[in-house]
Amino acid sequence: MAYVINKDECINCGACEPECPVEAISEQDDVRVIDPELCTDCGACAAVCPVECISQG
Repeated sequence: MAYVINKDECINCGACEPECPVEAISEQDDVRVIDPELCTDCGACAAVCPVECISQG
């Protein structure tokens, strides 16, 4: 199951994006989003999120 970002809690700091080994994270409408088709469920993004808004969907 792919990881998802809670858009209401995301502060758009960008810490997650460089951690993604498959480049599944991008910026849209001033928040980060994860492409579920690309996400490999590694959890690297969730581990670095300072506001803990990333979880398995």
